[in-house]
Amino acid sequence: MSELSFEGRVAVVTGAGRGIGRAHALLLAKRGASVVVNDLGGSMEGEGSDVGPAQSVVDEIVAAGGAAAADTNDVSTEAGAKAIIDTAIDRFGRIDIVVNNAGIVRYAGFPEVDLDNLERHLAVHLIGSFNTTRAAWPHFVEQGYGRVVLTTSSGVLGLDNNLSYATAKAGLIGLARSAKLSGEPHGIKLNLIAPAAQTRMAGTAELSDDAEPVPGQPFMPSGLVAPMVAFLAHESCPVSGEIYTAGAGRFARLFLASTEGYVHEGPATIEDVAENWDAINDETGYYVPADLMSWSGAFLKHQFAHLATS
Repeated sequence: MSELSFEGRVAVVTGAGRGIGRAHALLLAKRGASVVVNDLGGSMEGEGSDVGPAQSVVDEIVAAGGAAAADTNDVSTEAGAKAIIDTAIDRFGRIDIVVNNAGIVRYAGFPEVDLDNLERHLAVHLIGSFNTTRAAWPHFVEQGYGRVVLTTSSGVLGLDNNLSYATAKAGLIGLARSAKLSGEPHGIKLNLIAPAAQTRMAGTAELSDDAEPVPGQPFMPSGLVAPMVAFLAHESCPVSGEIYTAGAGRFARLFLASTEGYVHEGPATIEDVAENWDAINDETGYYVPADLMSWSGAFLKHQFAHLATS
């Protein structure tokens, strides 16, 4: 297979000053993309700012012969997100790719988690991704092309002390599933990555680029996530609205599915639900809906069949 190139493409990677975002930016630049390295430069809780992390990655890219620009605007504000996309237009003349990686984490669960904790997570992860994607959208539509990668998390599957983080990351799934339908007529594809890596956000020491595996211990450097993200950002990506996981050398699809369930003729009671609980939960013959309308068609197929025979 010929090498996949990003020559002529311009990418924005948010939260790219460290860890996973840095790895995304470096790989895209290595394959020819011009990259806007966005990072507020704050703590993992979202406090403070510093141009250093973003500029450091830009310096790495430029030293390797690539093209990059540093940006420290805040994705959680509409003006900040627009400024990030404007940086790409002003410096490189276009925008083709937005990798939404910026995030914070403040671990808490019920009962100690408070509204401020939830709102801060939503502002960066969900609203921030909405803001940058929306700012890039008119450019994508005008050129008939665009790629967006949203960073969700396996945390949506549940962890007792990451309630706000998981809530925000789950919201991104709904964003992508709906926006993909708006993007289809314009050559715009959106997908999600759920990364697995050893970073400060994951509560572990971040692995250096030259780290070696230690026998008996997980080995999850940030760079092992980047190939999946780069493929989702490439023009040859064949899917939209899907969730993929990557890390530690494994790449997989994560998906929403529905069981066939149980069909009751006539008015149902609570007891009917209870007595057919096993059938409702039976995963045999589950299906993966492409969107809401395809799920509705499958869910109501028994009624359509009844109408056809009546």
